[in-house]
Amino acid sequence: MCSRNLSPLSMVLNLTDPIQTPHSGYHWDGSDRRFFEGWYYRVTLPEDRQTFAFMYSIEDPIGGKPYSGGGAQILGPNDEYLCRTFPDVNKFWATRDELALGHWGKTDLSSLPGYLDPEIFDQHVQEGYQATATWHQGYLKDPGTGNFARWQYSIKPIYGWGNTGQIQQSTAGWLSFLQIFEPGWQILMAHGLASGWIEWNGKRYEFTDAPAYGEKNWGGAFPQKWFWVNCNGFDKYPDLALTAGGGRRGVLWWMEEVAMIGLHYQGKFYEFVPWNSQVSWNIQPWGSWQIQARNAQYEVELTATTNLPGTPLRAPTEKGLVFACRDTMHGNLTIKLQELSGSRSKLILKASSSLCGLEVGGSPWNETWQSS
Repeated sequence: MCSRNLSPLSMVLNLTDPIQTPHSGYHWDGSDRRFFEGWYYRVTLPEDRQTFAFMYSIEDPIGGKPYSGGGAQILGPNDEYLCRTFPDVNKFWATRDELALGHWGKTDLSSLPGYLDPEIFDQHVQEGYQATATWHQGYLKDPGTGNFARWQYSIKPIYGWGNTGQIQQSTAGWLSFLQIFEPGWQILMAHGLASGWIEWNGKRYEFTDAPAYGEKNWGGAFPQKWFWVNCNGFDKYPDLALTAGGGRRGVLWWMEEVAMIGLHYQGKFYEFVPWNSQVSWNIQPWGSWQIQARNAQYEVELTATTNLPGTPLRAPTEKGLVFACRDTMHGNLTIKLQELSGSRSKLILKASSSLCGLEVGGSPWNETWQSS
């Protein structure tokens, strides 16, 4: 539900964001059509060689539908997993004009849900979360295993989705404002710096200016198959941020296969999308992601691999929140970006990381997916 009882602090937290992207706000129009929206927050801790990825979702928020409800998942240290569901859609809140959302689970509050001062949230919300562009906190506990996570950290956005100092862009282009491509996808923050703490099953991780990332998706339809590569924890390149992804999705009455690569580096945005570049990929069912893109000015190549088994994650689907994808936050990635000039090329950067997020989702994944 869209809440109007936001505290003055919440307005300060959100309006201080200088790089708000399109689609930062909540998309549900109040109708009873099939609908989901999902948010992704991530913090990478280079010194600990670990990553925390938080995934939130709401489905059929009008309530009373077979799949109405919310979910919160965390992919934690060593790809460990924690998940809780929040069946009561009336305890979910989000704002339309900016990035701000939350879901209350156990609480002694009877007021309409909305942003709370962090100390009040701690005192009165025994399970749940709240998140904005510059603040993120929550507590989840699995009653079956006793595993739990608690977190509080601030976020300083560095890159949205576009060149520094310019209007930020829609990840899927201007047509993403129309209900033509579903689901929609928006990188909310390609790179930021997080400071605070996360407690995981009793172990406390404290961090200052750790690489942070955020994205979201939404719509009334669901992709059939997809892949995703993301990293902003590169060796020797602290301000480099990469997001690449592709999938098979519905467009009006047909299906299309699309992919993109986006790079932020030294204040500049390098965008490789179907309307300005040739993009090709070779993705194995698990273990190897190869993506290349080229336009009139630049060429980029990325190769990501993992020997880890990955962790199954839930995702909103036509049949509700079910296991539909596999992830690791410990992928090995190499990336090469070149500037083109006629028949010559100039190397802009070559970077690597062992803290890359990798995902495959949907189906079928019986064989290598090649396309261009």
